Amino acid sequence: MDNFKPDLANSCPLTPLTFLERAAIVYGECTSIIFDNNVSYTWSQTYTRCLNLASSISSLGIKRGDVVSAIAPNIPAMYELQFAVPMSGAVLNNINTRLDARTISVILQHSESKLVFVDFYLKSLVLEAISGLPKGLSTTPMLILISPESDDAADRNSGSSGPIGGFDDTYEGLVNKGRNASIDFQWVRPNNEWDPMTLNYTSGTTSSPKGVVHSHRSLYIIAFDSLTNWSVPKQPVYLWTVPMFHTNGWSYSWGMAAVGGTNICLRRFDAEVIFKLIGLHNVTHMCGAPIVLNMLANSPLAKPLKYPVHFMTSGAPPPATVILRTESLGFVVSHGYGLTEVAGVVVSCAWKPEWNSLPASDQAKLKARQGVRTLGLMEVNVVEPETGLGVKRDGSTMGEIVLKGGSVMLGYLKNPKATSKCMINGWFYTGDVGVMHPDGYLEIKDRSKDIIISGGENVSSMEVESVLYMNPAVNEAAVVARPDDYWGETPCAFVSLKEKGLTGRPTERDIIEFCRARLPHYTVPKTVVFMEELPKTTTGKIEKLSLRNIASKLGFKDGCS
Repeated sequence: MDNFKPDLANSCPLTPLTFLERAAIVYGECTSIIFDNNVSYTWSQTYTRCLNLASSISSLGIKRGDVVSAIAPNIPAMYELQFAVPMSGAVLNNINTRLDARTISVILQHSESKLVFVDFYLKSLVLEAISGLPKGLSTTPMLILISPESDDAADRNSGSSGPIGGFDDTYEGLVNKGRNASIDFQWVRPNNEWDPMTLNYTSGTTSSPKGVVHSHRSLYIIAFDSLTNWSVPKQPVYLWTVPMFHTNGWSYSWGMAAVGGTNICLRRFDAEVIFKLIGLHNVTHMCGAPIVLNMLANSPLAKPLKYPVHFMTSGAPPPATVILRTESLGFVVSHGYGLTEVAGVVVSCAWKPEWNSLPASDQAKLKARQGVRTLGLMEVNVVEPETGLGVKRDGSTMGEIVLKGGSVMLGYLKNPKATSKCMINGWFYTGDVGVMHPDGYLEIKDRSKDIIISGGENVSSMEVESVLYMNPAVNEAAVVARPDDYWGETPCAFVSLKEKGLTGRPTERDIIEFCRARLPHYTVPKTVVFMEELPKTTTGKIEKLSLRNIASKLGFKDGCS
């Protein structure tokens, strides 16, 4: 039984692009995309449009392995680009729409992007970024303008194309140009499943952004894995509340094609619009960071849903109180853990039937845990960074979370030093701190840089934040270290309060006493700073770097008091 060798019939390169090809056959006349009142496509139309666009991209001289960038919100063109760019053989680089011109310029230069698709409302930003590129570059990227949605219909009907205001062509112009050419065009399949398919830059809030490279293989695995893990049925109705520029929408951009889902596109997050779209289109699934859950739960327009909507959240652990509030509206919250470097959710809180009999508050606490590895991940562990040995599975001994599996990145573009620093002895070191419970379930405690060491004791900022969110007056909360002349560091809480429904505004002492009744004494915040709104990173996370800078400027606190 040891004489068998791979054959072309059984070793075809894996790629999630085949999902769209199949969707055009199986779900051809079913709705693929809905946007506003004037845009709607079927899966057959989406496949054809992506094929046309891929043909036009190739005709521009874009070669296999070249980088093509896209900077746009969750509009139909952005969804199509997740397929069309790699179908041309190019590597897709989604750029965060919240970045400034300088950072965009750095990304375009570092990636050596050859072509950039730009949303109309971001054209000034990108033109400024282009002007900031070094003068010595041999070539600057071509620019393609994605017209406002109100103009799309006219563009599609007229077939208009050509240069416009500093741009080389329009999006619909390229789609129209590809109509005839694509008759003989065969989309470019990877030579090897390890060929790069996407390039996503980390947020870079503490350093220069790093370019995460993923292969066709890793994205095929994570797309399948994400569907299986969440038990996504055929033909769901998916509302795009997680940005597609964020890890390609956690890989659900390709996953929705696999199951023939309907993509409800949304230009910007707005709680009122979201509740309206849920009812209008019978939305079944959504994704988003915990802050999205918080905004939905605290919206003045929040009201119980007519039917359940499944919501996958990932990132910082959502406080149990936020889960309770959201689920009381009818959302079914699932919690997962992932990073750009693993392309999506790779650890999730797999629900056990016996937990259904527990009180709602206990269920919410369990859902706040990250859980166990998904089927596509081979191993997850919590280890001592110095030795690489696993920590005790007691739910309290902290260590660094490490992962291994098929969806782990190829590495950081042009940065072997950073790659080797996190890829050690066959494991990907995440930089996240967690514990392993006796039942084998993982729970994140913090980013390694966010752990507060007070009097030699480790304080999890996330644990303190979870208690702060239990206060009915608190809208947002974040905890960082403040220098202390006695303890070294003490927890400093930054809090924004709800705008409505308060009988009185709590004081710093009120917040501290609230925490003292629910936390060990050494973990209680010694300082509380009230803000109208907490600063956010470009991906919508609370920006702790800024808060740490503020806390350090508060000076040393007399910890003996």
